[in-house]
Amino acid sequence: MKGVIFDGKSAQVVDDLAVRAPEPGEVLVRIAAAGLCHSDLSVIDGTIPFPVPVVLGHEGAGTVEAVGPGVTHVVPGDHVALSTIANCGTCAECGRGRPTMCRKAIGYPGKPFTRASEPRTPIHNFASASVFAERTVVKAVQAVRIDPEIPFTSAALIGCSVVTGVGAALNRARIRMGDSVAVIGCGGIGLNVIQGARIAGASRIIAVDAVAAKEPLARTFGATDFVDARAAASTVDAVRALLPHGVDHAFECVGHTGLIRQAVDLLDRHGQAVLLGMVPVTAEASFRPAELFLDKSILGCRYGSSRPQDDIARYAGLYRSGQLLLDELVTAVYPVDDFERAADDTHHARVARAVLTF
Repeated sequence: MKGVIFDGKSAQVVDDLAVRAPEPGEVLVRIAAAGLCHSDLSVIDGTIPFPVPVVLGHEGAGTVEAVGPGVTHVVPGDHVALSTIANCGTCAECGRGRPTMCRKAIGYPGKPFTRASEPRTPIHNFASASVFAERTVVKAVQAVRIDPEIPFTSAALIGCSVVTGVGAALNRARIRMGDSVAVIGCGGIGLNVIQGARIAGASRIIAVDAVAAKEPLARTFGATDFVDARAAASTVDAVRALLPHGVDHAFECVGHTGLIRQAVDLLDRHGQAVLLGMVPVTAEASFRPAELFLDKSILGCRYGSSRPQDDIARYAGLYRSGQLLLDELVTAVYPVDDFERAADDTHHARVARAVLTF
């Protein structure tokens, strides 16, 4: 079968992948569509250290083909969106309803892939998902049944960019009716933060990006204002020209230490900066501690602080009701053989979300 492998030097499409059968508590899914996220590119450029060789991809949807012993909540033929959180369900964090904090949720199930030419050399599984393959094996808790009327190309995005962005707004920041919001970076994650803020009832949602052409899409998702960071002498001053006291919530969705500082500088009293962008593991950011004395906060956020089984189903329902935009996120669809072109378009911000199909 086809898939995208990163060997430590380059990513390439191969056609001789093999995946093992599902074991107890696992599900075999035939992938129909997979979103290309910057986290996948971050593995390729080294921002995210990961063992190789690895099958990439972590944002996907498809059809259940087989289930292992003990799996009852999905059956062959079900349409599912996949989560990257392979939580155990039994530890203290899972018991508290915080599966993103489960210490067993990273890297499962290890190395489910091989290549026909090297059957004894296992291949790593990225983000417990590896959806850049025609088939993948995931833990049963990662497979969330969805309405079969939702297009796979749209459903694929729920499991990462939507869960992360909308979840950051609703679960981590807990935006309230009337709050003010600034979102730095209007890619796939940022657009979902924007629509999460809209759904929460924010009164002002200021989108900030260095690409002016992103303004129409940002407004489609709910932005009330747009700041062109490239044209503004100071992004902070430009936002404060709209809201002199600053914002209640600032989201950094790019992964740049300078923008993290901007997010903190944009806050009003009692405001909170939520960090979503992926920065190199050795990067350090700076801020003035005295500014935090007015009840300001800097918050990390893993995977939208989500409970994927509940939240993915919830977001699918919001899509069906027209409140959550998914189709509009899909800028371009590529066959998996065009991975290199999709990656280049994503790297150069030509798309909100590129989707690979099998």
